[in-house]
Amino acid sequence: MMDVDGVLVHGRAEDSRHWSTSLEADLGLPLDILQREFFDVHWEDVVLGRVMLADSLSPVLDKIAPHIKPEQLIVYWFERDSCLNRELLQELITIRSAGIPIYLATNQEHMRAQHLMQTLGLAEYVDGIHYSAHLGAKKPSRDFSDRVASTMTVPACELLLVDDTLDNIRSAVTAGWQALHWAGEKSLTATLGKLQRQEKSVLSDGDGITRQ
Repeated sequence: MMDVDGVLVHGRAEDSRHWSTSLEADLGLPLDILQREFFDVHWEDVVLGRVMLADSLSPVLDKIAPHIKPEQLIVYWFERDSCLNRELLQELITIRSAGIPIYLATNQEHMRAQHLMQTLGLAEYVDGIHYSAHLGAKKPSRDFSDRVASTMTVPACELLLVDDTLDNIRSAVTAGWQALHWAGEKSLTATLGKLQRQEKSVLSDGDGITRQ
């Protein structure tokens, strides 16, 4: 189970900086205002699939940036949050060729989940996607791990989460999964081999074997 943001996708294609780095310069919308009026208030409902992204953005933009349409901001956001970790994706091809299924396990709303799979082409590298808006639960909640596990044909102890956020790692381990805290310092293939040899539930690619 691969996380997306911070693992497979790293911000802007030109410099890997956050997608909103030039938001005010490009669209005349200060990030702090968007954060306060949209993300702090509405994002929980959006990422859990309770409301669609464009529907939630529309009244907010009418208030804080009436010159910007929801679709315009969404396109801007998705296009700039698109720097793929090509080396890691190549490793996924090798791992899948050995008969190991790979899925995405990520906090996303519906539109970006589709964008990741289709427009950015992640569907070519994985067997499917488990995302928060579809599941009605998000990492690091135990519900997310349990709902993903309920869709699989193997027991939770055979699932492995690769994620850059420690809270998500801890939650997965609590749910009976194995977990790799991803720092991007070593190859995934080599790190997974180390995990198998050590038979531990949690591994960091940067700091060696760790226990929860």
